[in-house]
Amino acid sequence: MKQFINAKATMVTDAIDGTIAASGGLLTRLDGYPHIRVVVRADWDKSKVALVTGGGSGHEPAHAGFVGRGMLTAAVCGDVFASPSVDAVLAGILAVTGPAGCLLIVKNYTGDRLNFGLAAERARSFGHKVSMVIVDDDVALPDLPQARGLAGTLFVHKIAGAMAEAGANLEACTLAAERVIKRSRSIGMSLDTCTVPGSLKEDRIPHGMAELGLGIHGEAGVEQVAASGARDAMAKVVEKLAATMPATPHVALLNNLGGSSVLEMAILANDLLSSDIGSRLRFVIGPDAMMTALDMHGFSVSVMELDNGDAELLSQPVAVPGWPGCKPVGATRVLPLPDGLTPIRAPASSHGATQAFLTRCCDILIAAEADLNALDAKSGDGDTGSTLATAARALIGAMDRLPLADHTQLYRAIGLELSQTMGGSSGVLLAIFFAAAGDASSSGLPMREALQIGLDRMRQIGGANLGDRTMVDALLPALEALPSGLPAAARAARKGADYTATLTRAKAGRATYINPEQLEGHVDPGAEAVARLFEHLGSHAADTINQGG
Repeated sequence: MKQFINAKATMVTDAIDGTIAASGGLLTRLDGYPHIRVVVRADWDKSKVALVTGGGSGHEPAHAGFVGRGMLTAAVCGDVFASPSVDAVLAGILAVTGPAGCLLIVKNYTGDRLNFGLAAERARSFGHKVSMVIVDDDVALPDLPQARGLAGTLFVHKIAGAMAEAGANLEACTLAAERVIKRSRSIGMSLDTCTVPGSLKEDRIPHGMAELGLGIHGEAGVEQVAASGARDAMAKVVEKLAATMPATPHVALLNNLGGSSVLEMAILANDLLSSDIGSRLRFVIGPDAMMTALDMHGFSVSVMELDNGDAELLSQPVAVPGWPGCKPVGATRVLPLPDGLTPIRAPASSHGATQAFLTRCCDILIAAEADLNALDAKSGDGDTGSTLATAARALIGAMDRLPLADHTQLYRAIGLELSQTMGGSSGVLLAIFFAAAGDASSSGLPMREALQIGLDRMRQIGGANLGDRTMVDALLPALEALPSGLPAAARAARKGADYTATLTRAKAGRATYINPEQLEGHVDPGAEAVARLFEHLGSHAADTINQGG
């Protein structure tokens, strides 16, 4: 099972029922399953202009997630990526339309235009006042005569919904919706295609590439571009938007297309607000999943030029499950660290040989990043290499601040640097290791004994011993063999690291949660890192000794 559904035939009705059941009584639906699937405000009394929208399912929380006080009155749900029928749309219109009339908000897709348009005509024949607006905010192809409707549709839902809630008439709501559509622009980017239930997933985006200018139904983007990180992705999206944006205040909507993590979306939000159009953005909606394409690993950005009163309408509170709110963009406030936590560092001092030695150690760990991550993926979360490499890069960047000429203070300074730059338990344990080694060195102990005491303290606090499948399995024998020289220490470290591949049960770290079958034959990544470090140092033992190692 690749998706949490019960059956393809019932997944839309199951989802609607779940949305209604979890709404706290805010939503209800019309009878008529499975052909009539209309979600309605439970408190609706037909006293104001009704707002009706809809389209294919698979875009959740759109459209049912925006039904409620202050936004939509009803949402008509079709099959996945398929327009609802004319009868379903008509049922929705007739169920919610009173003397004030109804505004249909339709995205610019042929099926939606035809089915909503015909339903509107039939509703008018019953004597109802019905107007319809077509959202075409996609700027992927600026010269396209029929641009698609994307997440900019949500601007229309919110502004027209706020006006209708305040009692505006149908003409005013329609004019506002048309104005918002004219001022809205959207474009999306994705690293992967979506998985349509019951269909084979299309694998059209090569590794290292992304699609720019794609729609919300799994259709291909306008072009494939190199995927070079979040900032580069946002720059490519912003470039398309900026070409059509006047230099006036705007609101931005950052939409998760369904498969991007919350962490990724927060990074993209930072990149959007610091981008070339960042200075024009006064408000931001999201980042959040608002108009998705099932599980598509991508995002879209919609912008709208602000007119008088738009900010207030966008900020009006609503009672809908899918709206994340509209927030003003402001500068980041940074508070000082509490007293006692500001690092007290020993005075920096220079020592060329020590700096060269430390830099070399860091370079070894950086070079091993990918290999260690691959090893860690067998027994952990695949980040040991990145964790060590990040700390190594930070240590290289801190060289000018380190007391390189005073090894006692240097141990402590390295521990402090690791505690601030190296994540997870490994960062804490290595910080303890170096801090304890610094304390031992201050009492006059030579380097090996000081490092041994540091290791003892780390084992005491961390609880790891020989045979527990950790870096201790390589570090302890290496330090014990160090009096015989670095080559001997390297051999001992390698023997200890290789031994971890025979251990099928870990007693410390994330590997304790892994089945024995997954551990057997794989060297512990922490032990491998220690072994590689000593092997590289041991192969250049004479240079290491000359550099003060």
